[in-house]
Amino acid sequence: MGHFDAGHELKKPWIETPLIESATLSKAAGCRIFLKIESLQPSGSFKSRGIGNLVLTSLADPSNNGKTLHFFSSSAGNAGLAAVVASRDLGCACTVVVPLSASPMMVEKLRAAGASDVIRQGASWFEADAHLRETFIENEDTKPDSLTRNIYIPPFNHPDIWRGAGTMVDEMVRQLPPGCCGKADTFCSFPADAIICSVGGGGLLNGIVGGLERHLPTDRSTMPSKKAVRVIAVETAGADALAHSLRHGSLYTLPAITSQAITLGALCVAPQTFKNAQSPPPGVEVISVVGTDADAARGVVRLCDELRLEVELACGISVQVGLDRLKEVMPDLTPDSRVVIVVCGGSAVTPEMITDYRQKLANGWR
Repeated sequence: MGHFDAGHELKKPWIETPLIESATLSKAAGCRIFLKIESLQPSGSFKSRGIGNLVLTSLADPSNNGKTLHFFSSSAGNAGLAAVVASRDLGCACTVVVPLSASPMMVEKLRAAGASDVIRQGASWFEADAHLRETFIENEDTKPDSLTRNIYIPPFNHPDIWRGAGTMVDEMVRQLPPGCCGKADTFCSFPADAIICSVGGGGLLNGIVGGLERHLPTDRSTMPSKKAVRVIAVETAGADALAHSLRHGSLYTLPAITSQAITLGALCVAPQTFKNAQSPPPGVEVISVVGTDADAARGVVRLCDELRLEVELACGISVQVGLDRLKEVMPDLTPDSRVVIVVCGGSAVTPEMITDYRQKLANGWR
């Protein structure tokens, strides 16, 4: 179980997801809106790509050849679920350490998905994560002849996670209609003008920026600045560590998460996320936008009504910002502009929660 055979091609633990152009959302936004439906991933969120890639890369690592790998994740949310599903699909065990605050629904989902163990420890993710690393990673027997190896899966801060997330950009290039429309003066290395994504710790943002960098021309020094592909990085107030960092000019740690969009709840973004947002590669422009929990709820309800998709607040915020604030952040928007919204998904949502959001919005939630 969990052995890697160098002669055997391992199956990717994520899928190519549909890209759908929405007529009603396009009309509301004043441009062409495309939705990348990551909620259809095996774990229910985009995390299947990045965390799946980290599991896959670990199995393919020659230093792990012949060893039985056991993966360890410290997330009670989508990252933990993605770790369990990817490990299970590749024949490995996965243990998840969750804080005592983890919802019973998510603990049950982790167990049902095939976690070998779900350990409840600590008041916060930080304490759960410290317990995991101290108990299973740092004190592990690492003798060269050992037949087992424990591998730590962080929720977002790892280059293999970013590379996995970036595979969605490769798919967008294939799935979007060809760019340029025959206009000679149009710079069209990437067939969309903007990508909108939610930001927690920034694994998704880093993947998208890295993916764009792969597809843009090698020499971008002469590329007109107005032709840069915009990446609109969206957070909710109370979980807006990136926006705070950009204002401070350095990495900023939130004292607490006060947003209801708790799966955006990284107290501090990854250093690479801040770097990508503050000084992105040539040809890419990152724009930070912050909305409210009510905005996020409106996005959730809209996606439910428009596409019969159930997503978390952490995903709904991107949909709503994409529709309500686009002209504000993209003054040069035209009816022909193409904008991709990453419907990142999320498993911590139920139909009852969406009904509750709908009711609160009707009662004046702002």
